[in-house]
Amino acid sequence: MLQMPSTFTPLITAQSHSDPVTFVFHGSRLLLREADLGIPSADELAGLDIAGTPHPVGILGGRYCQTVWHASEALALPGYTWRSMRSLFGGFDEDLLSVAGRASQIAEWARTHRYCGACAQPMQLKAGERCYVCSACGMMAYPRISPAMMVLIRKGDHVLLALHAASPSKRFTPLAGFLEAGESVEEAVHREVFEEVGLRVHNLQYFSSQSWPFPHSLMIAFTADYLDGEIRVDPSEIVEARWFGPNDEWPERVPHYSVSTILVDAHRPDRTA
Repeated sequence: MLQMPSTFTPLITAQSHSDPVTFVFHGSRLLLREADLGIPSADELAGLDIAGTPHPVGILGGRYCQTVWHASEALALPGYTWRSMRSLFGGFDEDLLSVAGRASQIAEWARTHRYCGACAQPMQLKAGERCYVCSACGMMAYPRISPAMMVLIRKGDHVLLALHAASPSKRFTPLAGFLEAGESVEEAVHREVFEEVGLRVHNLQYFSSQSWPFPHSLMIAFTADYLDGEIRVDPSEIVEARWFGPNDEWPERVPHYSVSTILVDAHRPDRTA
């Protein structure tokens, strides 16, 4: 699953290093060498017009990692290209990809908080914290984290999976949705389930959580038991929702990069299939 490797140590204070791992982002895309998906070296980046100062990310396997955003899609770096993070699943070092996910969120935070959202004055980094502060009005801005719930509903030996209208993968997955202001995660589960498929659930059990850098989510997964109701989908959110049991053909198994996959695989009738 996409998660921080055991060899990674997060950092807030920048360090000096002769050849750091520098993650360069344009929007949500990472700068990589076309031939082998390599990270550009310090020498290669020296001639690139980088916007702003790189931000520390951490130490991975003894090597310092930092991140920065690039204002233009145009590149004066032959042999390199922009690659979406999703396109790297299965073809990129998993530890490096996990750290790149953290780096992308830090780079996006830096890009979107150059100016104060309250008074439009330039923001400054606060010493010792991952925080921008406005010297004019005092507003502080930390990296944005958007919590989202996910739930697999169980009904006997069946589970409910849905095809979400906005799903980039077009696969049946557990229900999911973002929390609203002033709402607990459990309240969000009940609300989203009723809004999306018209069911009521009970016996919520925490399953797992995962940082999901698309662009800055924290996915919190649960299981729940069916209580009552008939499936009634919200067509603006759900294309189709149905129960999957031991005798049904389940969605194709995919690599374990997301908590969604882990959650579904934990309930497959035949986990060795």
